Amino acid sequence: MPSTRRSLLTAFLSLPLLDASRMMAFAQAAPELPLTPSCGAEEDLTLEREAGPFFRPNSPLERDLYVDAPGGEKITVAGFVFDNRCRPLAGSLVEIWHADEKGDYDSVGFRLRGHQFTDGQGRWWFNTIIPALYPGRTRHFHFKVQRPGGRILTTQLYFPGESRNTGDRLFHEALLLDLKKADDGRFGQYDFVV
Repeated sequence: MPSTRRSLLTAFLSLPLLDASRMMAFAQAAPELPLTPSCGAEEDLTLEREAGPFFRPNSPLERDLYVDAPGGEKITVAGFVFDNRCRPLAGSLVEIWHADEKGDYDSVGFRLRGHQFTDGQGRWWFNTIIPALYPGRTRHFHFKVQRPGGRILTTQLYFPGESRNTGDRLFHEALLLDLKKADDGRFGQYDFVV
């Protein structure tokens, strides 16, 4: 059966919720991304990065952003929001914004910008496009994540294997997406620990 973004998202959404001990065991058994922060210790919170000049407050409650850029390569970006004790954080705000397929940000409206709240298992996802490169930066998504009643984490997620990663002063390996190719685009996963 062909792998599609929808089938990968469905598989992600059907994952059973893991308790803290099972999540720690799962994280230790997955050496593919050893630098990705994992829950379990205060020092392993997701790294902060600057918002940059293109953030706009009051983005729409929207997770399907790809309709704003029909010429872009589709990607579904998904993950969990956990606390540092591996507990999923339901009702957490997750906000995304990024450049379009030409490397431009919408500075007037809310194209390729949206937010949502995590579900009861701490899951979030956006259907969007892969942002183009633009001068001075590697390919990336911007995120703001806030657990209920907590402080706001501002960060950026990056694509593995990009030639510009090493020259970007904000890049860090701990912020790499776990990226999979699907027949109709890509699927990237990242779990925020706040």
